[in-house]
Amino acid sequence: MMDEKMLIKKSKQGDKDSFGELYMLYRDRLYRYAVFKLGEKSAPDVVSECIVQAWSSIKSLRRENSFDAWIFRILHRCCSAQIKEDIKQRESVSIDDAVIPYTENFKAVELSEALSLLDETDKDIVLLSAVSGFNSKETGRLLGLRPATVRSKLSRSLKKMRDFLEDTYEKRL
Repeated sequence: MMDEKMLIKKSKQGDKDSFGELYMLYRDRLYRYAVFKLGEKSAPDVVSECIVQAWSSIKSLRRENSFDAWIFRILHRCCSAQIKEDIKQRESVSIDDAVIPYTENFKAVELSEALSLLDETDKDIVLLSAVSGFNSKETGRLLGLRPATVRSKLSRSLKKMRDFLEDTYEKRL
């Protein structure tokens, strides 16, 4: 197996197999981010759209060492487009037609509620850091923030989520 930089270089030259290997390196992180951002129902389609867009524009990638930030920016745009589409569809559906999905994993519901307390930037910081495994420098590069800003926002966001989850737990006792 080639190293990541070689896979990126070959992908930019049109090698589909190399791009497929790149996808395999990133698929779990992309999928986890999309699941936390949108839910399990929409995540596979959004990740697929991200990969199609990435493949069609891989030649425009300027620096091989920024591939991770580049592909997560594409995923972020795809997620945003899906959110806008979901909002449009919800506006066109009556309350009587709406179906509230049943969630088997109650802890996932609580985590989603805790995430919903955050604004979009803070939510992205938590998802990129805790779910996708990016450090503060990488997350900052993805979101256009300084690493120190990412660390402070992450700390405040995690505290806010922790406080909410602790309060929820105490109410159940």
